[in-house]
Amino acid sequence: MAKTTKDLLEFWEDQMKLSHMSSNYFFRKSPSHYHMMLLVMHAYKYKENLTVEELKTKLFKTSRPKSALMINEACEKGFFFLERTSGDQRKKHIKPSESFISEFNQYIETLKNLSF
Repeated sequence: MAKTTKDLLEFWEDQMKLSHMSSNYFFRKSPSHYHMMLLVMHAYKYKENLTVEELKTKLFKTSRPKSALMINEACEKGFFFLERTSGDQRKKHIKPSESFISEFNQYIETLKNLSF
């Protein structure tokens, strides 16, 4: 029988071989980075508008200044982008980029196919 799925160790080793500029590395820097990714992707999946301020508040055990730095870095790397609201120009919604959505979906599919 041919092996069609990866085990957890092989998956982790493959992830670590990827470029340190990739989202795979960035969002696994800390639990807060991973939590930020999940919050943004949850809002995207359920078509919710998540503002930068709401994201800063929801990130547990992360100070607001640290949260702001993490969000800015994710935007600079092209994983997220900010979209001003039509009603209040001061509010900015945080959205995942198309390339990050693709990487995230690939990551989730790989996780689904892991064997233990």
